[in-house]
Amino acid sequence: MAAWDRVIWIVLDSVGIGELPDAADYGDVGRNTLGHIAESRPIKIPTLVKLGLANIAPLKHQQPAAAPLASYGKGATHSPGKDTTTGHWEMAGVWLGQAFPVYKNGFPSNLIAEFERLIGRKTLGNKPASGTEIIKELGEEHVKTGKPIVYTSADSVFQIAAHEEVIPLDRLYEICEIARGMLRGEHEVGRVIARPFLGTPGSFYRTENRHDYAVPPPRENLLPLLSEHGLDVVCIGKIASIYDSTGVTQDLTAKNNEQSIDQTIRSLQEDTRGLIFSNLVDFDMLYGHRRDTEGYARALEHFDSRWPEIEAAMREGDLIVITADHGNDPTYRGTDHTREYAPLLAFGKRARPGVDLGTRRSLADIGHTIAENFGLKLGAGESFLAQLQ
Repeated sequence: MAAWDRVIWIVLDSVGIGELPDAADYGDVGRNTLGHIAESRPIKIPTLVKLGLANIAPLKHQQPAAAPLASYGKGATHSPGKDTTTGHWEMAGVWLGQAFPVYKNGFPSNLIAEFERLIGRKTLGNKPASGTEIIKELGEEHVKTGKPIVYTSADSVFQIAAHEEVIPLDRLYEICEIARGMLRGEHEVGRVIARPFLGTPGSFYRTENRHDYAVPPPRENLLPLLSEHGLDVVCIGKIASIYDSTGVTQDLTAKNNEQSIDQTIRSLQEDTRGLIFSNLVDFDMLYGHRRDTEGYARALEHFDSRWPEIEAAMREGDLIVITADHGNDPTYRGTDHTREYAPLLAFGKRARPGVDLGTRRSLADIGHTIAENFGLKLGAGESFLAQLQ
């Protein structure tokens, strides 16, 4: 019999908690997303502190809880890389032997030429860039010419930006599907991302109609393992797209943190058994990449303020796990993710509080724990279920 009927897994996208031992290999020595945000000013996160967040690692202006309400620890990324796909796949039990390809100088010219042939038009850009900056730079030319903007980052992504009144959403999504089909073999990037925007020169802005096209993960991961054994796998926000909907039984739309929290609470009120898996994307998309430390701090405070609603919706047989997929230190140069530990909090009315789960060698430990809870076996990772009971 399962210790918990449901596990609610909330990923605070990019909320890392200090550099990994191999951070130097990624140019990320000294990075600490939560730590540096906490240093920027006293942030008001009393509930997260009571759960045990400040017990994981020192956070300026925050005192570790004398009796944390949750069990706490931090997890390393075993796989190479520091992107969304790598982190989320590892959580679900997939270890990568090599990182997804990245393109520090843009994509090879022959690859772009083939893409242009397939979509029947030329493109702009083809370089690493911030999504907000590249539409400032090339948005006007795109509007005049109709050429989509192709760009990448330090992550394994092929991003296509287009004004919704120049290239309609349906066509942009179709173009992204063409790119996804083309990018195989050595050029199989982790994600193709549609990046629609609106506005006029000088005031272009990205809309919430982003869509991700991920590489299908191996079948040997937590989501199909659960659904194939008759359990619900309810995915909120971008979770389903990260796993290419593999093993997903319900995909709930959420474009931002507020909507993801609302959908999580709504899902808690439904009669389900299995996994509710939610991603809060604003931390990464709006504040990490844009190096907005104050915005990031306010987003953490907002999540903290909504926790009582989440807890109130929990049932006796629910376990909530809070973690992250990588870091994105907003005080650091550049615009890209940072190679960091992920915080780990596990809370439930029937769960043991205050257990130090230590430093987990892999994010797969979370998926392994969830699988074991339901009497199933996941290959990667090491369970901490017994420590919670």
